Amino acid sequence: MVAVLELIAGSYEQITFGYRVNTEDNEWTAKADFTHHAHTASISAVAASERFVVTGSKDETIQLYDMKKKTEHGALLHHEGSITCLEFYGSSHLLSGGEDGLLCVWSTKKWECMKTIRAHKGHVTSLSVHPSGKLALSVGTDKTLRTWNLINGRSAFIKNIKQNAQIVRWSPDGDRYVVVVNDKIDIYKLETASVTGTVTNPKRISSVKFLNNSVLAVAGDDETVRICDVLKAKWVCEFKAHETRVKAVDSLMVDDYCVLLTASNDGYIKMWKIHLNEELEPPILLGEINTTARLTCLAVWRPSSAQQISEGPSETATSEDLTQELTKKKRVRETMEEVIVKDESKPKKKKKKVGGKKAVKQ
Repeated sequence: MVAVLELIAGSYEQITFGYRVNTEDNEWTAKADFTHHAHTASISAVAASERFVVTGSKDETIQLYDMKKKTEHGALLHHEGSITCLEFYGSSHLLSGGEDGLLCVWSTKKWECMKTIRAHKGHVTSLSVHPSGKLALSVGTDKTLRTWNLINGRSAFIKNIKQNAQIVRWSPDGDRYVVVVNDKIDIYKLETASVTGTVTNPKRISSVKFLNNSVLAVAGDDETVRICDVLKAKWVCEFKAHETRVKAVDSLMVDDYCVLLTASNDGYIKMWKIHLNEELEPPILLGEINTTARLTCLAVWRPSSAQQISEGPSETATSEDLTQELTKKKRVRETMEEVIVKDESKPKKKKKKVGGKKAVKQ
C-alpha cells in the first residue's frame, strides 16, 4: 500500500516546514512542499487534522494552514501567553493550552472558540484528548493532573502530583495514560486512576508517543530513542537516532509495520521502520530529511484518517453532542476549588482572517 503523507515540523527559526513523502520504494524520500512563516517567535507546538495544520508559538498566536488549498487560513488570538500544546479531536475540534493557564476548545467549522476553561493556576504544559472525545487530561505548573469531562464541560478529577509534569498522553485504547515529570514516566490505569508502574529515562524527557497500546517511544535530551513496554513498565529497546538531542517523536502505521518519526536539534527528520513484535528489534532507517533548521516539534498529516487512534470500536461522542454541551454556560465548584468555564460565543478577540494569502512554495 502506498501511504500519502506529509511531515510537518516547527522550528526555533519561526518557520513551519512541510515535506511530502514518497513511500513507494524501500527507501523513503521526501520533497519540500511548503514553508509557512507566519509566527514572530519560535514554534512550540504543531498538530494536524485531515484538512488543517495548526502551529502554536511563543508569540501567543495559533496559526492555521489549509492543507487542501495550500494557503494560510488566519490566526487564533485568544491566548495571552505562549501556546504550549495543541491537539485535534478528529477533524471537528481543536484543543489548545497555554501559559495563561487556559484550555480552549475550538470548532474547526468556523474556527470559533466554543469554550475557555481556566484549567490551571499556572501554565498548561500538556493536554491529551481521550480516544472517545469525552475526556481530556491536562497537566500544569500548579503540580496537578486534571481530568476534564468534555461532554458537560466540568472538571471531573483533580490529582495533586507534587511536581510539575511536562507531558500527559492517553494510550490508543484509552485504558491507560502516562504522565512525564522530568526524566520519569508514571503509568496510570484509567479504572483505578492509580500508578501501575514507573520507568526512568537517563535524560530529561522531551517527547513521547504510543506506537500501540503497550509500546511507548520516548525521546529526551540525548541522541537516543528508547522504547518502553508500559504493561511491564520496562525498557525493551533503544537506538541512536540523531547526533544531538531528539526534540519530538511521532508515528503512523503502514501495512504491517510502524513508522517512527523523529526530529532533532541537528535539523534532521528521520523515518524508522519498526515491527511491533513481542521481541522488539532496533528499527531500520527508511529515510531522512535535512531541514537545516533547529526543530522543535513534529506532526504527520494524512489526507484521510489523519488520527488513526484506535483500530477497535469505541463509543464516541458526536460533534453535535460536544457542541451542544460545550456551548452551555457552566460554573463548577469541586474540592473547594473553583473552576471557571466561560461562554465564548462572543470571544473577546476574533480570528484574524488572512485566508487566500499564499504560502511560500518550494
